[in-house]
Amino acid sequence: MSISKLAVGPMDNNTYLLRCNATAEAVLIDAANEADRILELIGSAGLSRVVTTHRHQDHWQALAEVVGVTGARTVAHPIDGEELPVSVDDPVEHGDVVPVGQVELRVIHLRGHTPGSIALRYDDPEGRTHLFTGDSLFPGGVGKTWDETDFRSLLSDVEERVFAAMDDDTWVYPGHGRDTTLGAERPQLPEWRVRGW
Repeated sequence: MSISKLAVGPMDNNTYLLRCNATAEAVLIDAANEADRILELIGSAGLSRVVTTHRHQDHWQALAEVVGVTGARTVAHPIDGEELPVSVDDPVEHGDVVPVGQVELRVIHLRGHTPGSIALRYDDPEGRTHLFTGDSLFPGGVGKTWDETDFRSLLSDVEERVFAAMDDDTWVYPGHGRDTTLGAERPQLPEWRVRGW
C-alpha cells in the first residue's frame, strides 16, 4: 500500500491518501480542508472511501465536496458521525475493518478527545505497523481533552489499545504535525499521566 500525506488548511491538518498497490483502490483519511488540493492528490484513479477520524470541524471542511466529486463512501464512528456535514454510509466500531483493495485497516476506538474518535491500524506483512491516530496521539502526548475523566479515558485507551498492542517500530501518523513512532513516545507515558495532558 502506498501512503501520501498532505497538510491542508489554516491548522495544518494532515490528510492521508492510502492506495492499494494491487488494485489501485484508495481511501482518504480526514478530508480536512482545501478540497481542490485533496482532489488533485486523489487524481484520476478515484476514491472508494473517506474515513473521518472524529467530529471536530477542522477535520472535515472538505468532506462534502470531496465526496460529492468522487462518489466515495463515508466512514466514521456513529457517535461522532452525527455531527458530520454528510451522512455516514459505513459506521464503524472498535475492531471493525475498513478495506483498501486487498489491504485492511483495523479500527481502534480511542475515547476522550471526542467520544467517537478512531484510529486506523495497517499491519504491513512485509514491514512495520502503520497507525493513523487523528487527534488522539501526537509526538509528545495524547490529544487535547477538556476534563480529567476524558483525559483518563483517552490515556487508558492509548496505553491499552495502542502501546500494549503494537511494537516500538509502529509508525504514527497524527492529525497535525510530524510523524513519530511508538518507541519514541513510550518512555514518556508515565510523564503524560502525571502532568494530565
